[in-house]
Amino acid sequence: MLAAMPFAPAPTPSGARPAARQGGDACPGALRLHAAADGALARIRVPAGLLTARQARVLARAAAELGDGGLDLTSRGNIQLRGLAPDHGGALADRLRSAGLLPSDRHERVRNIAASPLAGLDGAGHADVQAWARELDALLCADPDAARLSGRFLFGLDDGRGDVAALAPDVTLIAGQDGRAALGYGVGGPALQLAAEDAPRAAVLAAHAFLSARDADGGGAWRVADLSPEHRPRADALAARLAAAGISGTPLPRATPPLGAPPAPGLVPGPHGAHALSVAAPLGRTTVAQWELLAETAAHDGDGELRVTPWRGIVLPGLRAAAAPARLAALAEAGFVTDEDSAWHGAGVCAGRPGCAKSLADVRTDAAAALAGRRGGGLPVYWSGCERRCGHPGGAWVDVLATREGYRVAVRPVPHGPSDGSGGPAEPVAAGRRLAEAVAAARTA
Repeated sequence: MLAAMPFAPAPTPSGARPAARQGGDACPGALRLHAAADGALARIRVPAGLLTARQARVLARAAAELGDGGLDLTSRGNIQLRGLAPDHGGALADRLRSAGLLPSDRHERVRNIAASPLAGLDGAGHADVQAWARELDALLCADPDAARLSGRFLFGLDDGRGDVAALAPDVTLIAGQDGRAALGYGVGGPALQLAAEDAPRAAVLAAHAFLSARDADGGGAWRVADLSPEHRPRADALAARLAAAGISGTPLPRATPPLGAPPAPGLVPGPHGAHALSVAAPLGRTTVAQWELLAETAAHDGDGELRVTPWRGIVLPGLRAAAAPARLAALAEAGFVTDEDSAWHGAGVCAGRPGCAKSLADVRTDAAAALAGRRGGGLPVYWSGCERRCGHPGGAWVDVLATREGYRVAVRPVPHGPSDGSGGPAEPVAAGRRLAEAVAAARTA
């Protein structure tokens, strides 16, 4: 039997109705571009973060020839291109289709699938959830009703180590030790046990159950947590839906045991003499040259695959043990984060100025100055240019928020305390040495 499922607790108190979403879902995609201050932005869904070396090169060329020369990694393991001209959307779409990165125009924004990036590489998980991801992606693209999901709805495929479950996806699959899987919703339940071979199909049916609940709830929910309590999916109703499709699901208790951590930067030893490399993109952004180095490493020394992680990192599988250390050193020299003690490990930023008109500061420049020359450790840290805090991490993290008076530094959420954060200076701090010291102190508080 599977152990109790590590689903995150409901973000909304029992009996409380979530705040209503305002307007339609304007989440950008590869076809629906977002007009940012620095040009159009395209968000390219990469289910489970899986890319071939050829696909990675296509993205690098698109960034160089159509965008601003950078590739941003998102908190869903997707890729963003910025600085596109308004008339470059068609050219980008053609490139993505030719590379197999746009299999369905109707479904391109709903292919949000996060998967344990070290699955099958280090012996720690229970199943190769990347295989689940490929099947789930194909099922979504073949399902007309799935196109009704919002661009923010997330499927999470966890190989049993708890890293993806910690993201609190809308629909979560967790691999078990005995050829079984657990299926649940990110609001803390319901949870069902089923055969691993049925897992991808069951995830689609769970998404159908959400769509039915959303329709009954007035149609405004983008994610499961947005549903009012009386319309949240129930275990018996989900089990009946699965049974009608020939899938047996047994109820599991709801629980929140310790959740897993994301991959640490560095060498990842694996079985049979094959190693993987785990690196992070500084502040979630790579240059074209850095991206091409990743593709070259995957093609010539690895197994031809890259895995983009939901923590703005990249895993390169299948390297020979003898070649892996030298390749890791080359990536470090190119500017990637390869050491978990680096201050850049776990550090992120939103777009900030000048890319975002709503931002109150150039958070990327200020964050880089605060991190330079320091060692890391402790909590993740995220710089935000405004109260929206776009792309901030989950769990406990250091919130560095730009205001008109300076930056406010706080730990979110406060353990056993209020939800508005604490742990930093009471007054705003100007960018510079004092801010760097305040951030370093908050990360280890």
